Amino acid sequence: MTARPVLVYGNSVLRKRAKPVTSVSPALKRLADEMLESMYASNGIGLAAPQIGESVRLIVVDVGGEEKRDPRVFFNPEIVSSSGEAVAEEGCLSVPDVWADVTRPETITLKALDYDGKPVELKNLDGLLARCIQHEIDHLEGVLFVDKISATDRLMNEPKLKKMARGAR
Repeated sequence: MTARPVLVYGNSVLRKRAKPVTSVSPALKRLADEMLESMYASNGIGLAAPQIGESVRLIVVDVGGEEKRDPRVFFNPEIVSSSGEAVAEEGCLSVPDVWADVTRPETITLKALDYDGKPVELKNLDGLLARCIQHEIDHLEGVLFVDKISATDRLMNEPKLKKMARGAR
């Protein structure tokens, strides 16, 4: 298993809507394994397939930290309900060195296929796990966290974003 490079802001793949998974094949399981490897190698807590150049609806997350690894793989993840509102600082492996507050639902219910292709429904997810899942699902829609930040934060980070976009071409 090899870690793959993470695409950076400005790469057009990051702005495309990913395609649904029709069935969880051995090749897609290998992709999920590579994504976990890439995420860990980059010290991330979540990764979406488009971030490594694959336009497929697949995310991996692990908010357990190095001491308590808890990798989770979701194919075709979908938030079916949400409640509350929470603001927290976010960053992204595809937008390095940019951090800003993002408002998201506080609690979510997630439907997806697990690593083995079995349907799962996870209710009342909250905290960092819920935030991370929402962030990664945004990637599947071609949305980046910087699309959701305040105008002030956007203005403060504009020079970094422009530099990244130039380098991605």
